[in-house]
Amino acid sequence: MIFSPLGDSAVAVTLGEDIDAAALLAVSALALALGEAKLAGVYDVVPAYAGVAVFYDPTQVMGEGGTPYERLCGEIERVATGVEPGGEVNADKAGRLVEIPVRYGGEAGPDLMAVATHTGLTEEEVVTRHSAPEYRVQAIGFAPGFPYLSGLPLELATPRRASPRGKVPAGAVGIGGAQTGVYPAESPGGWQLIGRTEVRLFDVHRPEPSLLRVGDRVRFRVVSAANEARAANKAREKSHAVSDPREAAGGGLWVLNAGMFTTVQDLGRMGQRAAGVPSGGAMDAMAARLANLLVGNAEDTAVVELTLLGPEIEFLGDALIAVGGAEFAGCASWRPVRVAAGERIKFGAAVKGCRGYLAVAGGIAVPVVLGSRSTYARAGLGGFGGRALLAGDVVPVNTRPRQMDEHWWLDRRVLPDYSASPTVRVVPGAQAGEFDGAWRGREFRVTPQSDRMGMRLAGEKLVRAGGRELLSSAVAPGTVQVPPDGQPIVLMADAQTIGGYPQLAHVIGVDLPLLAQLRPGDTVRFQEVTLGDAHQLWLAREYALAMLREGLAQKFH
Repeated sequence: MIFSPLGDSAVAVTLGEDIDAAALLAVSALALALGEAKLAGVYDVVPAYAGVAVFYDPTQVMGEGGTPYERLCGEIERVATGVEPGGEVNADKAGRLVEIPVRYGGEAGPDLMAVATHTGLTEEEVVTRHSAPEYRVQAIGFAPGFPYLSGLPLELATPRRASPRGKVPAGAVGIGGAQTGVYPAESPGGWQLIGRTEVRLFDVHRPEPSLLRVGDRVRFRVVSAANEARAANKAREKSHAVSDPREAAGGGLWVLNAGMFTTVQDLGRMGQRAAGVPSGGAMDAMAARLANLLVGNAEDTAVVELTLLGPEIEFLGDALIAVGGAEFAGCASWRPVRVAAGERIKFGAAVKGCRGYLAVAGGIAVPVVLGSRSTYARAGLGGFGGRALLAGDVVPVNTRPRQMDEHWWLDRRVLPDYSASPTVRVVPGAQAGEFDGAWRGREFRVTPQSDRMGMRLAGEKLVRAGGRELLSSAVAPGTVQVPPDGQPIVLMADAQTIGGYPQLAHVIGVDLPLLAQLRPGDTVRFQEVTLGDAHQLWLAREYALAMLREGLAQKFH
């Protein structure tokens, strides 16, 4: 068992280097035991391949002596003593057997012929061999509920498509190299598609949204189109329709013009990464927290995130609002502003920064999905119907009248040190030693391909000394990955939960807001700090917020 930091808020526990039944059994058992232990400060446990990642809040890890990281490693080691490989494992830890009916070939499997040609088999032989084994779920990631399955017969291994599809339908069964898997929802993808199932692999209305867990066993059963539909209808659980939030709008926000990419966000969803669901939430969590404090809300109250070009909004009731983060010409930032029913604000283009946060006293009242009101647009989860806002939408708010003096604003010294060319602090990643140290302090430019999933950077190519293939492992917002082209990607709020690219570094939590405010063309440099430094900075930020919270509480009555 090897411990290593995954940034400043996660521990990576490595249990092996190979994909085999013993390693998977150990990973599944440890993840289950850690989930049952409910360690103080731990909010997510993510098993994948030969390791488990444990996500934590450094301010909440209990114990005496050592750093939060060291204390948590000790607690994990204590829990692990009862689940060492070779110990007795109950049936649940051994994994459930899940049967998935699949219709192969034709419109459902457009690449079946290509796989047959590559392997030298007939289409019927490909189907027979693909549906014969019992597969194991090695990891869940890429998209909510997407299972990476081991056990594919060696003769069926087929390279991914040279050009990925822009849209792969939900339920598509594919082959990617030596693995097979099922796409839970419509998404881009480069795997060879050989069939499709009507079984829903991810459904937010189920008590456990992901049909599969790491360690489960899977069998594919060949069915005709008619039989597949009947089986799926029989097994499908009834979904409870989410009411249109406009029905309860009351004193809501009428969107006259939606802007570039305007969404509802809060501080994200915790405890769902093992099912492939990103934490998500506000890209600049600090700005969202401060904006909420300015109107008397709890810091995790849902807000509206504005991106580069803000919306035009009419307020359908009296409201107290505040805008934090990027500065927009249409509304003053970092101060409470009272608006009257019928008043309109056209935010326009951001004058400085990239993302702003509109907080309304009482909060945005969209439904809670998997513990959060945040929008995860790629999977259609949360927020306002799982998507960015459109003209004509009426966003509901929980109207909460507040009496206070409006003639004040936050001292700039409590705000993040926003800049168009920041130096952000990082702790080393697992493969940092395989790159020339010259990346430290080197300037990288933000490219237009950057989004809520990742900040794509361009600069002098980073060359990796080691060439070995890596097992996919957990990643987190702030992880700096280096793909084969040598141009780093900093994962952001909506990033996938596991990844296979080398991990160069991890941006520390207190500096993520600086990245969230960068625009295409801005530049960034990395400065390495210790994990102890990162935790001290985290604690200092939370202390400053606590002091601000106490001071602001006296202004509301």
